Amino acid sequence: MSKESNINLDGTEVSVIKALGFGSSDTLGADLIANCGELPIAELIDCLQGLIGIGYVVADKSAFYKKEELEKVMFRVNSGYMKDLRDALDPRPEVKKSKRVRRE
Repeated sequence: MSKESNINLDGTEVSVIKALGFGSSDTLGADLIANCGELPIAELIDCLQGLIGIGYVVADKSAFYKKEELEKVMFRVNSGYMKDLRDALDPRPEVKKSKRVRRE
């Protein structure tokens, strides 16, 4: 019985989740901007608001529309989705157990 994750992330969402990390500590928006330096600010803000709306990311403030507002917000990955997100980022095939039984 295998449990498959129903989480599908695009490239931007994967970058943001990886930048946030799976630790229990919060990440300041300014640090997130630095870690996602290749992403335009508007795209980062849009992605974060989408991840917050779905529930994958938790923030201490939900309304941020400019870089100055984003820099002051604290973010973290929602612990309820942490295992599923980790599996979605690194899908490992489940090792199938042999159905053979040793009889004595």
